[in-house]
Amino acid sequence: MSVRVRRIYDPPEPDDGVRVLVDRLWPRGVAKDEAHVDEWPKGLTPSTELRQWYHAGEGSYEEFAQRYEAELAAPEAAKLLDHVRELARKGDVTLVTASKSPERGHASVLLRLLDGR
Repeated sequence: MSVRVRRIYDPPEPDDGVRVLVDRLWPRGVAKDEAHVDEWPKGLTPSTELRQWYHAGEGSYEEFAQRYEAELAAPEAAKLLDHVRELARKGDVTLVTASKSPERGHASVLLRLLDGR
């Protein structure tokens, strides 16, 4: 059982397990039937305000991660995070994102929380 992050633009692989889209908006240029997304919990994604703040370059990745973790503590998001955690207990999970730099975005925060790092 593992959790990993991949870009949605990369072709699906047999060992992806459950593919969970962790972006609030559907990625441009990706057909839904070709994405092989099993779940899309929009309530697990950063708020529009936080996403826009971070992409505007107004704060550091560390501050973004702290603010995002605070959002994930809200009841709805916490419930969705627990659901993905349960999926990971049962098998492999791949968090898919359109982000050009997943290691400096919300997917890496989710990965750390799901892996217990």
